[in-house]
Amino acid sequence: MDSAVAMKDEPRNCIRHHALCGPCKLEIGRSPRCTIYKKDLLVLSKSYYYNLQQSWKTADSIGGAKVQRIFNARIFLSLVILALPLQAHAQNASGKVSVVTSYAKDVTDPIKKAFEAANPGVTLDVQNRNTNSGVKFLEETKSNNQVDLFWASAPDAFEALKVKSLLQAYKPKATGIPEKIGQFPINDPAGYYFGFAASGYGIMWNERYTKANKLPDPKEWSDLAAPAYFDHVSIAAPSRSGTTHLTIETILQGDGWEKGWTSIRSMAGNFREVTERSFGVPEAVNSGQIGYGIVIDFFAFSAQASGFPVKFVYPSVTAIVPANIGIVANSPNKAGAEAFVEFLLSDAGQNLLFDPGIRRLPVNPSIYAKAPAGYPNPFTDPRLNSMVKFDVKKSESRNDVVDTLFDQTITFQLSDLKQTAKAINDAAAALAKKPNANGEALLKDARRLMTAMPISEEQASSSEIAGAFSGAKNQKGARQAELEQQWASFAKDHNAQARAKAAEALKLAK
Repeated sequence: MDSAVAMKDEPRNCIRHHALCGPCKLEIGRSPRCTIYKKDLLVLSKSYYYNLQQSWKTADSIGGAKVQRIFNARIFLSLVILALPLQAHAQNASGKVSVVTSYAKDVTDPIKKAFEAANPGVTLDVQNRNTNSGVKFLEETKSNNQVDLFWASAPDAFEALKVKSLLQAYKPKATGIPEKIGQFPINDPAGYYFGFAASGYGIMWNERYTKANKLPDPKEWSDLAAPAYFDHVSIAAPSRSGTTHLTIETILQGDGWEKGWTSIRSMAGNFREVTERSFGVPEAVNSGQIGYGIVIDFFAFSAQASGFPVKFVYPSVTAIVPANIGIVANSPNKAGAEAFVEFLLSDAGQNLLFDPGIRRLPVNPSIYAKAPAGYPNPFTDPRLNSMVKFDVKKSESRNDVVDTLFDQTITFQLSDLKQTAKAINDAAAALAKKPNANGEALLKDARRLMTAMPISEEQASSSEIAGAFSGAKNQKGARQAELEQQWASFAKDHNAQARAKAAEALKLAK
């Protein structure tokens, strides 16, 4: 059947024409009261099946495996869309709904398509910004706000917006969602933001890369500090990625400040790069440019669903944390914003999280009955329920301090830090062949110097230091600049001292 014949044979009440049902004057499929409701669903299904057939035929040239993945994804999305009319009539929304989000198009596009199908007359305007710049944007435009929703993975970003009165309270109508997922509350108790999905943090790796380089599979963060992983690991800068910030903060809360930073800086000695965007890390792992990436779990799950040869592990020190949606204060389309929140929390919206390009953990336990085989379930997995009890307020109180410490001691010092790690590794290898007590003592001092941090946990949250970072991000104060210089100098000096100790240890092993 060619397209001309298909158009001619399709009834005029097909979704293609956005027509009204003759008997009841309602948009077809929009209400169970429609007298031809079931018939219209059949028409819809035939229309989608035809479009899917054409997608299969026209895409054949790009390769069988990829075509199969595309076809399966489109079937999945079409089935979700067919279920939407059952719930969509509850919202009375129209016009443009503007959302600022940190999510890539792989996540937003399927949800946008399904939401607009469920709400004819509503257009979702997606503005992509990283978490920090999104918060900053809402701060700068609050006097003339044109944004309806903020949609991101970092709960501390929502807490910051809430404190600054940049969100408005709402009580979702969705049912079946418990109070917690893992150790973490799903919704803000005051109703200013809501969890629609959840994710955990861990390590992703490319099996082909690791087999070719004869590298081991990691289980814990500390594993990535081993000499074998040197120059094989990648991470995004927490100052640029909200999810990476949460990963770093989770390690600090789970292991404690000193032990946590020791683990982080030890791993950092093996970093090949620190990227500006979080999705740059999984892309490099997927393509085999890098072996291991420190990522949020859905990057690995979506890659696996797309056929990439990757694996993923949750270290014992991690957290299952909700990804959130919040209605911006003075939203220009409040009805539309509420409709989008309700859609994300509906069965249809929750099922969309299994889409191969999304692969998030639903917050409604009943949805897991339809999950793909082997999909993690934080509501039934005892290990996922016993992870770090993440403290959002603690994270938010020292957010900028932690990010700046990471940048000044790791991101901007990466080359120097890698040289230090290599010097220590070389000395350790030599001492393993020719043990020397004095050399071992020097090596211990070298590792302590390399992982040392310039401030304590108490100082990080103090008004004297945290207060220096409380201004607008584009308006650096004198005290902030002074602290950044001090921390950078501290890291550089300690790296130099560590290399000197490692060099002495190496001499004793010859």
